[in-house]
Amino acid sequence: MSTLQEKIRALAPQAIAGMRRGIEKEGLRVLPDGSLALTPHPLALGSALTHPHITTDYSESQLELVTSARVGVGACVDELTEIHQYVARTLHAQGELLWNASMPCTLPTDETIPLARFGSSNIGRAKSIYRMGLGHRYGRRMQTISGVHYNWSLPGVDSAGYFALIRNFRRHAFVLLYLFGASPALCPCFVQGRTHSLQPLGPNALYLPHATSLRMGRLGYQSEAQASLAVSYNSLEGYAASLYEALTRPYPPYEAVGVRNPGGDYNQLGTSLLQIENEFYSTIRPKRTTRSGERPLHALRERGVEYVEVRLMDIDPFEPVGISAATMRVLDVFLLHCLLSDSPPDTPAEITELQRNQQLAAERGREPGLCLQRRGQSVPLTAWAQEVLDACVPLAAALDAAQGGSDYSDALQQACARVRAPEQTPSARVLARMAQAHGNSYADFALYQSMVARDALLALPWSDAQQARYLAMAQASLAEQKAIEAADTLPFEDWRQLYVAVDALNAPGHAGASALGPGL
Repeated sequence: MSTLQEKIRALAPQAIAGMRRGIEKEGLRVLPDGSLALTPHPLALGSALTHPHITTDYSESQLELVTSARVGVGACVDELTEIHQYVARTLHAQGELLWNASMPCTLPTDETIPLARFGSSNIGRAKSIYRMGLGHRYGRRMQTISGVHYNWSLPGVDSAGYFALIRNFRRHAFVLLYLFGASPALCPCFVQGRTHSLQPLGPNALYLPHATSLRMGRLGYQSEAQASLAVSYNSLEGYAASLYEALTRPYPPYEAVGVRNPGGDYNQLGTSLLQIENEFYSTIRPKRTTRSGERPLHALRERGVEYVEVRLMDIDPFEPVGISAATMRVLDVFLLHCLLSDSPPDTPAEITELQRNQQLAAERGREPGLCLQRRGQSVPLTAWAQEVLDACVPLAAALDAAQGGSDYSDALQQACARVRAPEQTPSARVLARMAQAHGNSYADFALYQSMVARDALLALPWSDAQQARYLAMAQASLAEQKAIEAADTLPFEDWRQLYVAVDALNAPGHAGASALGPGL
């Protein structure tokens, strides 16, 4: 079996040069007092259904900003920054700003949180009904949590290679939670009416003293219903079979909710454990771009994995766009390490172990002496994290050699320093800043950081040509949405039945059923 060093030497220069990454960054629109903006998606931002870079996630108030797949970290940061600049300017003009933190702002009652709207087309209605279903299943508050998704690919990697990467990623995900988790506290309104083990931190915050990412803990994107899904990542076939079962198996509590209410309004797209593929919560997903009329599961089965989507990254409230170039470089090195390291098959016992490790790292990651489980053995988190990062050193050197400079090695060195000094982690810095400057109020801290981010973005150069280009993109997206609405021929219920049909998971999409697309 090849050693890691041999695998590094075998990496073709063109493969390293062809490494691509893209960002999907969510964020709530808020008012100057830090409460959720209940206004519609701004017209100047275009159509949330069709705009290539600016859409919405769960709520009408929750933006999602999407870059292209970029071959350079610098190019990716530049594009993400430019999109943020346009959004910051647009929101500023209507007295709003983007919330630069993962855990939400001051929220209204659950039923008042507005669902995202995508127009009157069948696809647009389906996207909203899917979100209605999420609200019934998990509550709307949970869906207002925001994060940064990192999409990553390397030329020449096949599905088996990506699944090997995913298995190792899941084994070592605790490292990223420790290094980059930035949600150790939240506004008490988020857990109103829910049982929790959080501690009060002054009158306006709840927290866990050593938490890294409450977003990725039990109060975040977790689901009791999905806990029964012990999904294996040993092969595309096994993964697809697990997902297929969840998409087709009726789930009694959701059957009780029903597809429609007595008045005829839709409650959800279907009554299976998952309405669609994107409802499956995971720290990382195998992905494949869909064609028109195609379900994501069919696309994976037909053409294999194209890239992976890393989903556990919190918004960094100390960065104007929520993530730094150094963090992206650590992710590149980490993912390359996951890809090239030996990756034995997972087992049900290991899957259970990994779920427990994730909860520990999210809720107690900075606790001195905290131990995780590795194949049944107790291992200190910091020792294991240092072991993983040490193994990444030659990979960072290889990337620097291919691209020039020392950016990757410098970023990795900074990450190693955090293992030795937990007070340097974003989660510790959040708590320190809350105490020093904001009377331990989470909302005051996050609002202040959001204003700092807005002011930094507004201060950057912005040309008339850039403004014109983004306005043109918005107009083109609105025209495209109208064209989609005009082209619909099927009644919505017929369209819905075609889309959720079992056959659509195995065969090419049906006529009239446009793909729901990424980010649903």
